[in-house]
Amino acid sequence: MSEVKLTASTRTEFGKGAARRIRRDSKVPGVLYGHGSDPLHLTLPGHDLLLALRTPNVLISLDIDGKTSELAIPKSVQRDPIKGFLEHVDLLLVKKGEKVNVEIPVHTEGELAAGGNLLEHVLNALPVEAEATHIPESVSVSVEGLEAGASVLAKDIALPKGVSLAVEEDAVVLQVLAAQAEEPSEEGAEGAEVAEA
Repeated sequence: MSEVKLTASTRTEFGKGAARRIRRDSKVPGVLYGHGSDPLHLTLPGHDLLLALRTPNVLISLDIDGKTSELAIPKSVQRDPIKGFLEHVDLLLVKKGEKVNVEIPVHTEGELAAGGNLLEHVLNALPVEAEATHIPESVSVSVEGLEAGASVLAKDIALPKGVSLAVEEDAVVLQVLAAQAEEPSEEGAEGAEVAEA
């Protein structure tokens, strides 16, 4: 798992006006919380944070005001719904060796059995418990040759060492659905007869 270093500064201004000023400077307002400590309001570098968040569950090493260094993982990210820029980020304080609950993306490999079947992702991300400094970026599942009606349960997915499920073992992660052929509508058939006449 990659660790990204970011320089952050504490902020004392709050509210919409202050947040807009921070964003105008290409920065992002954020909050660091966890371990029973008071929430710490931060200003983070916008572009560097955007690049870091491309990795799911990225471990961020924060240099705060050049005085303290903390490890954190993103817990909640708010984006502008139209333009997509970062509006705010919540970071969870973590320690080396500590276990955290996160969701990791599920990637599929292979082709389904012939017949135009559809693969449904019941869970796009798998809830797991892992050490904060060793969170896997994703898990891969082979769907090679699966037929309609087949499903992949959480317990069927091979997890890296030190990672355990944070969901029921029998939870369905993926399932294969039979392709449904559309029947011609009655209106379409009547229209064809009129066209022939």
